[in-house]
Amino acid sequence: MAAKACSVLITGANRGLGLEMVKQMVGSPRPVHQLFACCRDPDGPRADGLRDLAKKHPNVITVIRLDATDHCSIKESAKQVGSLVGKAGLNLLVNNAGGLSHGNMQTTSTQDMQAAFNTNIMGPMNVTKEFLPYLHAAATANGKPGMSCSKAAVVSSSSTVASMATVKELYPFFPAISYRISRAGLNMLTLCATEEFRKDEILFAVLHPAWVRTDMGGEEGAIDAPESVEGLLRMMDSLTEKQSGAFLDYEGKVLPW
Repeated sequence: MAAKACSVLITGANRGLGLEMVKQMVGSPRPVHQLFACCRDPDGPRADGLRDLAKKHPNVITVIRLDATDHCSIKESAKQVGSLVGKAGLNLLVNNAGGLSHGNMQTTSTQDMQAAFNTNIMGPMNVTKEFLPYLHAAATANGKPGMSCSKAAVVSSSSTVASMATVKELYPFFPAISYRISRAGLNMLTLCATEEFRKDEILFAVLHPAWVRTDMGGEEGAIDAPESVEGLLRMMDSLTEKQSGAFLDYEGKVLPW
């Protein structure tokens, strides 16, 4: 991450793309100053890698319990982060946590769809709402016109399968209807937030990390996590007010809605 003096919060930071983001952000020649790495169970076995990183970078990484499907957990994490960032606020919120279940319309249950909405839409919305005061504080503290991820921004992980323009081409190979619809909802949420907070100079964007070889993406993915995250962080660093509300992939390609 090339942004200077930046405070960052990442959800789903214990594995996959989230953990790789933590690694690259603290390993950069110009690392972030504060990194809040959030996950559901910081003390559990699935957070071993994150805990090891936090031990190596105790002055930068703070591991925080945050379950994006639990509003009480979100509120508690926001209080904790707020007490640590102070008047400087939070520069960048990365809504990385997400869930994927496979199935077409005939095989997807009501419960499957509800779970996808809770994780992929309500989670990012509630997280963003609770951390807005600290994003506002960061925008004010910056004092410079314009938008950037080193000022105040919310970047959410989406997918090209959320694009309505790609359904005919991709649906036969990857139905995942609950995932598609919930990610499309996240895209709309981002566009709405873009307009609502434009006057506050808080940047919003959704990024597609590609089909990545992770627990979620599977072994047949097109690229590995380090390559994807390197591109994602490069994109975050380049975002300005011109890209607020944009839907981009990890290489900067504009994706159709």
